[in-house]
Amino acid sequence: QVQLVESGGGSVQAGGSLRLSCAGSGYTSGLDCMGWFRQVPGQGREGVATIDTHGSPSYADSVKGRFTISKDNVNNTLYLQMNNLKAEDTAMYYCAADPGLEFCTVVVRTAYGMAFWGEGTLVTISS
Repeated sequence: QVQLVESGGGSVQAGGSLRLSCAGSGYTSGLDCMGWFRQVPGQGREGVATIDTHGSPSYADSVKGRFTISKDNVNNTLYLQMNNLKAEDTAMYYCAADPGLEFCTVVVRTAYGMAFWGEGTLVTISS
C-alpha cells in the first residue's frame, strides 16, 4: 500500500511562488513514475509535471519555465516549485505515483492515469 500526502498549498498573489511537497509512505521504492496533477471544479484533471525514476522531468506547456518538479529519494518526498504564478494556476493540486516506468510523461499519464493518488492541496492565485 502507498500513501501520498500533499502540503504547501495556499493563497498567493499573481507573480508569487509556492512550493508543494508530497510525502510518500508504504511501498515507495517501486514507484518509478511520480507527478503532479491539478483540477478545477467542473473540469477534467490536468497533468502538470511528471518525473521518472531516472530523474527525467516532463511538463505541461502551460507551466514550462515556471514550475520545477524534483524528488528526494532518501526522504521519499516529491516537490513542485511554482514560480511566477498566474490566476489560471488556481486549482486543487494532486500528487500521484505509479510503478510503471514506461511513458512517464505528462501527456501519457494525463490520458492513462496513475495508480496512487493523494488527497490534494488547494492553490489559489489572486490577480
